[in-house]
Parts: sequence; structure tokens; C-alpha cells
Amino acid sequence: MKITLIGTGNMGSGLAKHIAKAGHSLVITSRDAARAQALAQEYGASFKTTQTAENTDVVIVATAYPDAIAALGAVGDLTGKVVIDITNPLPAAYMGLTIGHTTSAAEEIQKAFPKALVVQAFNTVFAQTLAAGPSLNGETVPVYYAGDDAAAKDIVKTIIQGTGFAAVDAGGLKNARYLEPLGGLNIYFGYGAGKGTAIAPKWIGIQ
Repeated sequence: MKITLIGTGNMGSGLAKHIAKAGHSLVITSRDAARAQALAQEYGASFKTTQTAENTDVVIVATAYPDAIAALGAVGDLTGKVVIDITNPLPAAYMGLTIGHTTSAAEEIQKAFPKALVVQAFNTVFAQTLAAGPSLNGETVPVYYAGDDAAAKDIVKTIIQGTGFAAVDAGGLKNARYLEPLGGLNIYFGYGAGKGTAIAPKWIGIQ
């Protein structure tokens, strides 16, 4: 599968490691060209200062949410493309959400690119867990994914399973309104409550 990864922060780096290991054709692009090139060399991926969506099957946006729409717009026409949104709409202090209840980061991205096939995933997993995973304390870490297009969700499920994490279908894209607060709660436990980043949310009894 041809995958374009936008972003080279901690989450982007963790995803690059697992996606490359799974054998996908990976192109990394970022506004930090030097970092993108270094990351691509580290994991045997390709590097491009600019990338067009026509050359890829899946686009993963691994930027901060405020930068996501502009970053996706820079890759061109996303018609029919699977877009994996890993963002949470966090304020500068990371505690709380900037939007919610009646919309979500994933839904706002879908509104900005109505012809794309947006699926939210990986947003409830800490970057440290993503990099070190897919297991934590002897258990496979779940990755919840939500989207409205069944075929796009199947592609995202395949990518998640290829990284070794457990893929858990969380329903339609509207349910990103639940997943993003869950990501926020995980951040509170990890940092606000001082539990550290070796944690991940999991429902008992769901496989």
C-alpha cells in the first residue's frame, strides 16, 4: 500500500517506524524537511519536500490539529483518498479540548475535504506507547478507529493490524466526539495525574 505520512513529531515518528516495518511504501513529508529526510532514511522510506495525493492510497495527518487542514490542503486533491486523522483538538496546555459535543476534529477535517474518506485512528495512544508498542504490560494495545466509509475503514483496520496493534471498530465518524475526549482523558492520566505514558485505554471484553 502507498502511504503518505504528514508530520515528523513523536506520533509521526512512531507511525513511520511501524508502517515501514509492515512493508508499506511510505513517503514522509513535513514542513521540517531535514527532519523528514532523517526519518525517512532511518526507516527506509522515501522523503519529499512536497507530495501530491495522486501518488498515494492513504494520507496520514500526524500534525497538531490546528495545522491539519492546511497540511492536508498542501498535498492536493484528496478525492477518494483515505485520510487517517490521528489528531486531538487540544489547547496549548494539552488539558481539555477546544471543540466537542456537536463536532470533532475528525468531522471538521471531513467538512474541509468532503470528497476524502476520513477515518480517525491512533488518537488515544501516547506517542511513547506507539513507538514502543504494540504491547504494553503484556497486553496488545487497542487502536480505536471511526469512519463512515466501510471500505476506508477496512483499509485502516489492515494498517492497524499490520503494525501489530489491536484494531477496534468504534463506529461512524461522529463517534470521534467520544474518541477525542478519551484521548484527552488519557493525557490527563498520563500527565495531569502523573501516571506516566505507559498506559492506554482498553475496554474489557472487547476484542
